[in-house]
Amino acid sequence: MTRRFSLLAGLPRGRSPRAMACLTIFYLLALAGGAAAEEAMTFYLAAIGNPHKCGGACPKVIAAGGEIVDATPDAFFDFLGGHRDDGNVHAIVFLNSPGGKVVAAMELGKIFRRAGIAAVVARAEPHVDDGLTHFTGGRCFSACVFALMGAEKRVIPPQSKVGLHRMFAYASGGDGAASASERRRRYDDGRMAGVLQRYSSTMGINPALVRNAEHGAPDALRILTPTQIARWRLGSPNF
Repeated sequence: MTRRFSLLAGLPRGRSPRAMACLTIFYLLALAGGAAAEEAMTFYLAAIGNPHKCGGACPKVIAAGGEIVDATPDAFFDFLGGHRDDGNVHAIVFLNSPGGKVVAAMELGKIFRRAGIAAVVARAEPHVDDGLTHFTGGRCFSACVFALMGAEKRVIPPQSKVGLHRMFAYASGGDGAASASERRRRYDDGRMAGVLQRYSSTMGINPALVRNAEHGAPDALRILTPTQIARWRLGSPNF
């Protein structure tokens, strides 16, 4: 494990004008899954190896789990800043997320790329009994895929799942107390899809991935097959 951070001191804290424009137009836009909202994404260090043998010198990776919200990119930036001088921390993120906000996911992906992050779709589970961190199959659904795109290297183990579906937003106004099922949906008119296709192309991903997602149903999460993952250059099964 040799990946080190290449995070630049000049990494911008704010969103670009283009991203801000997208955020204004699609403030509530998310690739929302059918499950209830989860906790906002958090980050913590997960030790690799047996702490009884390597102690404080155990190599560490970053575990990221939860929903991507507007504050997530800044939270990750601050997390990196707090650990960039720790020589035991490697630029590897174990990513497990149900999705979240599209623009925030793209901004998180841009930070991944600037920091030289390798992302693995998996869940880190610290075990109290043996003190070891166990890694199991994870998920990267909806907007999480756009964060994954930004990683310099992307690993999707066979036991993990990646999925997308058509974007929609809930129309603003009306009864704020109405349930999601009672509010009127607004679908992308092509502008956000165009932004996502340009972003994916910049990150080395075939923009056909975005086009394919937009031809699906908004309520049907489509799990990508290994063939699709390889065809669209989203990742590989091995590190």
